[in-house]
Amino acid sequence: MQWVSPGRPPSRTAVDLNAARNSKEIARLRGPVEAERQHYNVTLAILTLAGIAFALQQTMVIPALPTLQRDLHTTTTWVTWVLTVFLLVASVATPILGKLGDQYGKERLLVISLAIFFVGSVGAAAAWNIWSLIAWRAVQGAGAAVFPLSYGIIRDEFPREKVGVAIGLVSAVFGIGGGFGIVLSGVIVDNVSWRWLFIIGAVGIGIAMVLVYRFVPESPVKTPSRVDYVGAALLSGGLISLLVALTEGESWGWTSGRTLGLGAAALVFLVAWGYAELHVGEPMVDMRMLGRREILFTNITALIAGFAMFGTFVLVPNFVETAHGLSAALQRTVDYGFDASATKAGLYLLPSSFALLFAGPIAGLIGRRTGFKWPLAVGMLLVSISAAWLAEWHDRPWQILVTMLVLGVGVGFAFAAMATLITEAVRPTETGVATGMNTVARTVGGVVGGQVGAALLTAHTIPGTNVPSVDGYTIAFALAAVVALVGAVVAVFITPPVRRRERLVVATSEAGDAAEVSLTS
Repeated sequence: MQWVSPGRPPSRTAVDLNAARNSKEIARLRGPVEAERQHYNVTLAILTLAGIAFALQQTMVIPALPTLQRDLHTTTTWVTWVLTVFLLVASVATPILGKLGDQYGKERLLVISLAIFFVGSVGAAAAWNIWSLIAWRAVQGAGAAVFPLSYGIIRDEFPREKVGVAIGLVSAVFGIGGGFGIVLSGVIVDNVSWRWLFIIGAVGIGIAMVLVYRFVPESPVKTPSRVDYVGAALLSGGLISLLVALTEGESWGWTSGRTLGLGAAALVFLVAWGYAELHVGEPMVDMRMLGRREILFTNITALIAGFAMFGTFVLVPNFVETAHGLSAALQRTVDYGFDASATKAGLYLLPSSFALLFAGPIAGLIGRRTGFKWPLAVGMLLVSISAAWLAEWHDRPWQILVTMLVLGVGVGFAFAAMATLITEAVRPTETGVATGMNTVARTVGGVVGGQVGAALLTAHTIPGTNVPSVDGYTIAFALAAVVALVGAVVAVFITPPVRRRERLVVATSEAGDAAEVSLTS
């Protein structure tokens, strides 16, 4: 059985009642096929493997950028596009693939996403110049909906009491894979060709793709409808214009014609997208869904989290690597950092990766009892504390390691809670696109945070050099602490899904009682 979205968006009361009926229908549909499906823990293990393989590829490129620039004979500007193009395409493709997963099946679209990512990895391994590498990284970005689709599969397949813990584990591997990816990248770049970064990634993605196809069951929850090509095109134009303006604004100049023009284009595209989605019969993204309190405040928190986490996770490797690779004369002017190599810099992130492994599932257990806004608020508070610690204490390696441990717990709590808040606040037929938009919010926040951090480091340099001074890092860490604290406050105002479920139960019961009275009278 499938649910078909009506042409006109339903009222809030109708949505609530439909959500309750959908939950019952999912449970009913599972029954006849339960014997044909493996235990949900097998599905969780496969989705976790897919998440790790994807997350590794996202971060393994970062330490290799200087090597890529040297081997491919290109400039710093163009080698940076190896990261930028992936970010652009992924931001556009993620909500679209999420919506297609809601329409045609999340398992099917997860396999397609992994297949696209696999092709991009193989092509990147064989890249013959910087242009081909950028093109293949764009292909990788087109398959970047792994996490939103995985969250949707968990929502559809798992018992309700297991959803929070399962999403917590899968969201945790995003950080785990990212941390280990930087360490592994340093080892590979220091010992073998950079092409092995993509070869190893292709192997992991290929294994995950086969396992998902073979063992992960297709969800019965689908909404067959027409593809909203106008909405997809307008959203794509808006996101691309916005992200290019943000990523290139520092080099072009924030008041340059190109930057301001792209900013204006982004505004026009996104306003037109919102208008179109409100007036089309079958929108790609239901704007009324995005405007609901739980979704709106969670996405605002995601935007803030992306900003704050960039000011910690990404700047820490740069900080500890100072003054590695500088001339002896410049090294004498630097009074901070630990002269770490790329491999050693990655090791500083390992405490956060280990903490993430446990923090995500623990957040799921806590959220099941208290509502998931509280793990999100606590997580953002811990991110704020860790950033404040970095701003004040950064003279000894152990101070960085302890801070990263606290940061890992905070990020694990926040990521797990955000994903669960979104999946439990929407109908089963909206999970893919809703979690995809949450990912976009976090991405945009990260890009803004990155540009602010770069501007601070550029504005505060050691006199007579272009090397950032310790003041630039201190201000960036302090700003991240303040922003994360704001995110913690915003999270407190999210309406907990557990209360909404109680209202759904009451509403459904009252509707059933009314119907029963009508029949007996």
